[in-house]
Amino acid sequence: MNIADIHSPADIKGRSVNELTSICADLRKVLIQKLAAHGGHVGPNLGFLEATVALHYVFDAPTDRIVFDVSHQTYVHKMLTGRIRAFLDAACYDDVTGFTSPEESPYDLFAIGHTSTSVSLASGLAKARDLKGETHNVVAVIGDGSLSGGEAFEGLDYAATLKSNFIVVVNDNQMSIAPNEGSLYDNLALLRQTSGQATDNYFKSLGYDYLYVADGNNLESLIAAFRKVKDSTKPVVVHLNTEKGMGLPVAQEHKEAFHFHGPFDPVTGQASAPAAKGYTDIFAEKMLEAIKANPSTVVITAGVPGAVGFGPAQRAQAGKNFVDVGIAEEQAVAMASGLAKEGCTPVVAEPSTFIQRAYDQLSQDVSINRQSALFVTFYGSVWGMNDCTHLGFFDVPMISNIPGILFLAPTCVEEYLAMLEWAMAQKNTPVLVRTPGGRIVNRVGDFNVDYSTVGYETVRAGKDVAIIAAGDFLPLAQQAASLMEAKGLDPMVINPRYMSHLDTATLDSLRDFRLVITLEDNSVDGGLGQKIAAYLGSAPVNVKVLGLPKAFPDRYRAADLLASCGLTPEAIASLA
Repeated sequence: MNIADIHSPADIKGRSVNELTSICADLRKVLIQKLAAHGGHVGPNLGFLEATVALHYVFDAPTDRIVFDVSHQTYVHKMLTGRIRAFLDAACYDDVTGFTSPEESPYDLFAIGHTSTSVSLASGLAKARDLKGETHNVVAVIGDGSLSGGEAFEGLDYAATLKSNFIVVVNDNQMSIAPNEGSLYDNLALLRQTSGQATDNYFKSLGYDYLYVADGNNLESLIAAFRKVKDSTKPVVVHLNTEKGMGLPVAQEHKEAFHFHGPFDPVTGQASAPAAKGYTDIFAEKMLEAIKANPSTVVITAGVPGAVGFGPAQRAQAGKNFVDVGIAEEQAVAMASGLAKEGCTPVVAEPSTFIQRAYDQLSQDVSINRQSALFVTFYGSVWGMNDCTHLGFFDVPMISNIPGILFLAPTCVEEYLAMLEWAMAQKNTPVLVRTPGGRIVNRVGDFNVDYSTVGYETVRAGKDVAIIAAGDFLPLAQQAASLMEAKGLDPMVINPRYMSHLDTATLDSLRDFRLVITLEDNSVDGGLGQKIAAYLGSAPVNVKVLGLPKAFPDRYRAADLLASCGLTPEAIASLA
């Protein structure tokens, strides 16, 4: 059949395995075509293509509930559930999100973008089904990399106690984003080596029936396995041995690089546009220098080494001083506390959207215990990841308000490096350094200061109007100041440096100003501007607080979001 005629899973039901195999080939061809032109999650979707077709062939979604962990492997699911045009027509490529979205389709049960959640979510669906006396299937799809997350264990631990229909499909491609880390994977390897026959079985030990599929990309084997477990009356795990990037040789060979990839040549794998040097590269270079100078320096990440500049080459160079704990942010943060306790210099590097998974550890294990761990966050910016599930601009209100954590926001490369250097050298307090977003900025200034003494930097002296611009919004303030100057004003521009602490002496000097404008590249609620406005509340000065909304904008254009928030040079200048 022509895959353009697939409007729901009903269109593939009743077809022969040969027909389905042909459909899979066409789906893969179209998927590669879109990925090469548009970019996206390459390896996860290609590796789970046949399994997705088999799931929808055997089960009856949306009556049968299917929950995808992370949901970055759901492109084929979308193709089979009425959204095929978004993959066939280049003009419609952006009509669907990269993750499941209930707003798009009733086949998408949750908006999911973080990992290790599917089993827990599905356990709630199964409990509700049982309470209502219903009989549909509940299926949780989870990748092997996601199993290292604590919530995955919690979900598996509980769901087995339901003693009713609960099907967990484990997509085991022997990879997270990078290679899997953790002793759990020794057992998965043993199960693969013994075709699922090993007596030492992680899933059985938790109370699940167990079914192994040696070729998880073989459609006939998958259909047989899913038919066997459909309508099961007790919890069961179906363990699939799959190939990440299946059907695209360059993705199969370079699994880590092609987990997510921008537009590329599908034959050579060459990116359509060369990658410019960014702050992640600068961070990795600095950390490798630090490790060489101080062997007690340990860089830690939770399953995202490439996202913080540590590709295979950098990991090899760092050796034992680089630790990937797998998808386990809580472990990363608590481990850093233990390292700091013993006098080491731990540096936890993590995208802002993921560090929020370890709030309790930041508060309890690190801050209350006053451990001098360093946290470096990435993509916490309007210019960061723009899917609603991956937004990074909530880190400031979340972490800057934890007592005891010093939250620093550098404005340029030079200040970024100076803050990292100072934070690694001091042993008195936990520090978070927020990596700037957007393009690299270089600036002259006195950045080698003692950041334990809170003090703002006056970038431009002025009077009557002051713009306090945090982090990567400093250039925006400078542009606005130039427009104000053209109108005959003499604005002051201040780099606050700190998102967690106030320089009260500097703020007191602004009490007789006519206007103070604060700019911050984060959710404005609970941010720096509100702290400043509260402090100056008794003064006659007017304080305008500008930042990003407390909302979940999805797939926005940065320029559009900034304009809607009044964060353009012209809009800022007009306030004066």
